[in-house]
Amino acid sequence: MENNKKQMPVLFIGHGSPMNAIENNNITTEWRNIATLFPKPKAILCISAHWETSGTKITAMEHPKTIHDFYGFPQKLFDVLYPAKGSSEIAKEIVHLSKNEKIDLDYNWGLDHGTWSILNHLYPDADIPVLQLSIDDKKSPLEHFQFASTLKLLRNDGILILGSGNIVHNLGEVEWTDYGLSEKGHTWAIEFDELIKELILKRDFDSIINFEKLGLNAQLSIPTSEHFLPLIYCLGMTDGNDKISFFTESLIGGSLSMRSVVFGSI
Repeated sequence: MENNKKQMPVLFIGHGSPMNAIENNNITTEWRNIATLFPKPKAILCISAHWETSGTKITAMEHPKTIHDFYGFPQKLFDVLYPAKGSSEIAKEIVHLSKNEKIDLDYNWGLDHGTWSILNHLYPDADIPVLQLSIDDKKSPLEHFQFASTLKLLRNDGILILGSGNIVHNLGEVEWTDYGLSEKGHTWAIEFDELIKELILKRDFDSIINFEKLGLNAQLSIPTSEHFLPLIYCLGMTDGNDKISFFTESLIGGSLSMRSVVFGSI
């Protein structure tokens, strides 16, 4: 890996509904704006909530397919393609960088909506190589954090780290009749979202890693962990010198936090 003077930031983005891929709203406007605040990356490595595997895998094909991993949405969403290239060379470099952590090269997955729904706004020209790193469903949150920390040097090589999930993600508590019309949240969702913001600013990553100890609000906000773990990956790839800023700070449908975070200079 090369050592560039300009370290790329780490982004955690609350991706919400797949429809954000094709909508122009306050959230997607902020997504488009954030990409203008730092240099164009050499490549993008995304950790998406929607790729859980046994063991860790990384996409290594040269032309990853666009995966439409949802149902019940308008045809125009299924028609969207995000034709970014991949990079077997960068995938192999990441495998080497991880050293003691086994990562399998994957030639079957592609780019799921946790990745392309965001990149369709950040980089609509799809002219940057994109790789996805899977979430090993056997690892503990601490093991995810420790693994992520072995990859932080990627930032010095012009690679943008993108974690895609949601801090609060409870579909069972979504108020669908009010979805998209109100940014009001359930009290427990508001409180947990604000708590995680406070812990990030304090750099109290231990408390975030041990989110299961954060009480009932955490249980309601994280009924399953896959949407929260990309944030833990982002925390693992930061360092003490990173500035921290937030954007898209809203709750949708009562129980989906769209809060996004930038770690690093922009």
